[in-house]
Amino acid sequence: MHQLLQLRSMVQSASGHPCTIETFLGGGGQGEVYRAMLDGKPIALKWYFPEQATPTQRQNLETLIGKGPPNTQFLWPVELATAADTTGFGYLMPLREPRYKSIVDLMKRRIEPSFRTLATAGLQLAQAFLELHAKGLCYRDISFGNVFFDPDTGDIQVCDNDNVSIDGQGNSGVLGTPRFIAPEVVRGEAVPSTETDLFSLSVLLFYLFHIHHPLEGQREAAIKCFDLPAMTQLYGTDPLFIFDPADTTNQPVPGVHDNALAYWPLYPQSLRDLFIKAFTIGLHDPHQRVRESQWRGAMMQLRDAMLYCGHCGEENCYDGDALRISGGQPGLCWSCQKPLILPFRLRLERQVVMLNHDTQLFPHHLDRQRCYDLSQPWAAMQRHPQNPNVWGLKNQSPAKWVMTAPDGTIRDVEPGRSVSVAVGVKVNFGSVEGEIRG
Repeated sequence: MHQLLQLRSMVQSASGHPCTIETFLGGGGQGEVYRAMLDGKPIALKWYFPEQATPTQRQNLETLIGKGPPNTQFLWPVELATAADTTGFGYLMPLREPRYKSIVDLMKRRIEPSFRTLATAGLQLAQAFLELHAKGLCYRDISFGNVFFDPDTGDIQVCDNDNVSIDGQGNSGVLGTPRFIAPEVVRGEAVPSTETDLFSLSVLLFYLFHIHHPLEGQREAAIKCFDLPAMTQLYGTDPLFIFDPADTTNQPVPGVHDNALAYWPLYPQSLRDLFIKAFTIGLHDPHQRVRESQWRGAMMQLRDAMLYCGHCGEENCYDGDALRISGGQPGLCWSCQKPLILPFRLRLERQVVMLNHDTQLFPHHLDRQRCYDLSQPWAAMQRHPQNPNVWGLKNQSPAKWVMTAPDGTIRDVEPGRSVSVAVGVKVNFGSVEGEIRG
C-alpha cells in the first residue's frame, strides 16, 4: 500500500510545473512509483524513502538528467520533483506503455513470445546497453525487474535508471540483483562497472532464451539450505556453467532443470558458442566477456535464421554449420519431430536470410552504411496475385534494384515491383548483392 504520497496531492517539477499524483503503481527498496499528470500528459514519478533521499542520490540524478538518455528505450529521469508538505524528493520519467511486459511474465509462462520476438528483444537489449556504455555509463543492476519487452514485437524498455553511474565512479551502494551479480562482485573483489554489466547482460539473455539460470545445475539441486553462504559459493566463489564442455559436474538435472535441457539444443551452434564463452572464460576473466556488439550480431543472425516447419508451423532455427556437418540435411522439427524442409534462402555477403512467407528485409540487410537499422522494411516476400505457388521479393526501398536471372537476363526492379524467387537469381540492391539459393 502506498504511504509516501497521497493520491490527488501535488508535487513540483524542477521547472516549476505542478504535477498531480493519480495512481500508485508499485514500490521497491528505494521508494515508490506513481502515475501522475504533468501539463495534461501522463508521466511516472518515483519518490524516495527518506533514508534513500540523500544528497549523493540527488547529485547522481542531476548528472543523469544533464546527460540525457542513451536512446528512447531508456525511461530516463527527466526532472527532479519536490513537495511543499513532504520531505525528500523524487524524479519524473516517461511512463511505461501497457504493451510492455516483464521478463518475469516469460519465466512464469504468462506470455508465449515467438523465437523471432525473443531474438528482437535480445538485439535491442544488446544495442541499448552498447549505447549506454558508449556514453561512459554503467547500469549496475541489469536484471528481470528493470527490463520490459513487447511480447508481440520484441521492442524493449529499460526502467529504474536512477542508479546508473559514470563507469568507475559509482557510489550509490547498489551492487545489483542476486543471481545477476558478477562473481567478482559477489566475492567482494570489485564494484559494478561496464564489465560486470556484461556478465549481467549475458545472464539476462540466457534467461530470455532458456528460461533458466546459466549456473544452476547439479550443484544447485544438491543444496539443502539455499542460504547466503550457498548462494555465495554457487554464484561467486565456485561458479560453473551448466553446459561447460570441459566440466560436466554441474549439468542440468532431468526433471529439475528441464527448460535448460529442452531449449539449449534448439539454437545454432554460433549462439551456443557465445554463451559458452560468456560463462567459461568470461566467468573468470572480466576482460574476456562477450561484448554487446557480439550479442547484437548473434541476435540479428538468429532473427534471419528462423524457418517454419512445413508440418506443424512451429519456428525452428537454421544452422549452417550443422547443415554442412550433416551433409545438407536440416534435421527434424523440435516440436513434431518431422523432417524440416528448407525454404529459399538469400545469401547477402556473410548473411543468410530465410525467405519465409513473412520475411522482411531492412536497411540493415541492403545498405552497408545502415547496419542494425530495422526502422522500416525495404523488401518483403509476397505471393503472386494469380499464382499462389509463386513468390516474389517486393522492392519497398526508395532505390532501383538490378536482377540477373539464371540465364543471364538482366532487368531493373523499380520500387513497388518484385523479383521472382528462384534458385540462382541474383539481385544487386545497390550497396550489396544477394543470391537466392534453394
